[in-house]
Amino acid sequence: MQKGNIGVTTENIFPVIKKFLYSDHEIFIREIVSNAVDATQKLKTLAGKGDYQGELGDLKVNVSIDKDAGTITVSDRGIGMTADEIDKYINQIAFSGANDFLEKYKEDAAAIIGHFGLGFYSSFMVSDRVDIITRSYQEGAQAVKWSCDGSPEFTLEEVEKADRGTDIVMHLAEDCKEFLEKDKLEGLLKKYCHFLPVPVVFGKKQEWKDGKMQDTDADNQINDTTPLWTRKPADLKDEDYKEFYRNLYPMSDEPLFWIHLNVDYPFNLTGVLYFPKIKNNLDLQRNKIQLYCNQVFVTDQVEGIVPDFLTLLHGTIDSPDIPLNVSRSYLQSDSNVKKISGYITKKVADRLSSLFKNDRKEFEEKWDDLKIFISYGMLTEEDFYEKAKAFFLLKDTEGKYYTLEEYQTLIKDQQTNKDGQLVYLYASDRDEHYTYIDAAKTKGYNVLLLDGQLDTPLVQMLERKLEKTTFARVDADVIDRLIQKEEAKGEELEAERSANLSAVFESQMPKGDKTTYHVETQALGAEAMPIVITQSEYMRRMKDMARIQPGMGFYGEMPDMYTLVLNTDSELVKSVLSDSEAATEESLKPIEAELRGLRARKAVLQSEQDKKKYDEITDAEREDMKKCTDDIEAEESKKRDVLGAYAAQNDLVHQLIDLALLQNGLLKGESLTRFVKRSVDLLK
Repeated sequence: MQKGNIGVTTENIFPVIKKFLYSDHEIFIREIVSNAVDATQKLKTLAGKGDYQGELGDLKVNVSIDKDAGTITVSDRGIGMTADEIDKYINQIAFSGANDFLEKYKEDAAAIIGHFGLGFYSSFMVSDRVDIITRSYQEGAQAVKWSCDGSPEFTLEEVEKADRGTDIVMHLAEDCKEFLEKDKLEGLLKKYCHFLPVPVVFGKKQEWKDGKMQDTDADNQINDTTPLWTRKPADLKDEDYKEFYRNLYPMSDEPLFWIHLNVDYPFNLTGVLYFPKIKNNLDLQRNKIQLYCNQVFVTDQVEGIVPDFLTLLHGTIDSPDIPLNVSRSYLQSDSNVKKISGYITKKVADRLSSLFKNDRKEFEEKWDDLKIFISYGMLTEEDFYEKAKAFFLLKDTEGKYYTLEEYQTLIKDQQTNKDGQLVYLYASDRDEHYTYIDAAKTKGYNVLLLDGQLDTPLVQMLERKLEKTTFARVDADVIDRLIQKEEAKGEELEAERSANLSAVFESQMPKGDKTTYHVETQALGAEAMPIVITQSEYMRRMKDMARIQPGMGFYGEMPDMYTLVLNTDSELVKSVLSDSEAATEESLKPIEAELRGLRARKAVLQSEQDKKKYDEITDAEREDMKKCTDDIEAEESKKRDVLGAYAAQNDLVHQLIDLALLQNGLLKGESLTRFVKRSVDLLK
């Protein structure tokens, strides 16, 4: 029996492995099974070249559990090893700079294993002792057993082994006994070894018999050795792709379509990417692309490999040019990874462009599912935007689709304002904004439907990209101000009458911390609604952005700000105006007279102070100005009280306000109940 020390430059590698690899310790099964598959593949290669003349026979890899012994064994019938090869490949762990090693890779188990060829040694993450029983394929080779208990010391002795190949026997540590549970280990095998190119067998298939699950004679093969992406597209039918998708994602809806990737220069890459029905959920759809290296599962967190927007796709990518075990920082700086990312982006854009050009009708039918994906790509990848702008679609409220170029042509004559800006009108809810949409259509305008999760940032981007273009939601203002033309409007009220009318309605608006209302007047035409409620485009956009973009929470906390526009051409509003003036004339006369005097005095004081420098104004002069301002505010308050007292008793004022609020979904609770009762009373 040979005894010796494993050749490492750090005194004891095993505590390092246990300590720093523990968080990722389940990958040991991937490493050990992958080694067994490699040994099998090497034997097949030798046989193919004529360097091995013996029988190949059954080449499956067997994984077994012995609960009593506390062991997991991985067995293969591959090339095996001689004593010299064990000394070369197992006993010599050649790496240096132990301190740098520990510091650099202490958080990344995969990086340690991958960079330093420690695949076999990952078994010590879960084992107190590991035995290798192996016999080389070479004629007359002597079987040997290598054993190590987690110290640098090992033993190597000759043993009897009837067949070529290798058995790795892992004696599990006490804190890793969970891996002796059948379901646990089978789950890991399916996760990491589902598509390995050599059959991997874990026990026997089971069936229900005599009231319990029992083993059959059939092997329980856990992997598909020829997954879809390894086969030629010409040999596959649509149903094959759909079946593979169902295998990967059993609970998902059928995919929209897919791309079969196959390139061998300047890098090797195969795979199948599916376009899922994404709708409006960004986060839950991520981590659905599975990355493989020679059919060995690596990760489903592919953000470093594909652009962020492509992480919304589902499917598989397999490339031997991406190391089996890599750190995220390595991925982000690797030149092959960057090339692969660019290639996948181009293939996706080409596939979408092809579908659009060859079958626009089908493309339009799938647009509502594709839109969030394409929008996300345009927002985050400049190269993708340049490709996608040709097939990106805008949908109007009638359900018609237009490319950006087509829509620009459609609206440029009607929807260009007096400043030469092209105004894209849109609604985010067809029913909620029906009245505003109808008002726009009456003017001959077209209205887009932008109801997607990313439409607010998309609108911001398109305003930057498209020349002399602005977007406005149809409820952002009255229609004549959304697209301002040169034509004259109706006769506007004089300032004092307008202010009094606004005060009447403003006094009866609902009060709340989260909502504020500003009231103004405008001549909108006798056929227009008596009251129109609008919401600031800028503030609404900022609040929308705050919901999806970190760092904008300030806007999210601000109240919703609405403007109540009183249509002074409406007979109902005219009625309120004349009635309020008649009802409040006597009460307001002394107040208005006092206000005229105070405002005149303030104008004189202001004129005198404007002639002086700030430090030349005396305290007495400042006090006079303050008293005058306070007196004006006191009289204005009296005026508001008079107008408010009138408005409080006027059912028409309340009815008009409530109708406008109801139309915009803003009338709720007690206010809604009062409106219903008042409406019934008015009908009597």
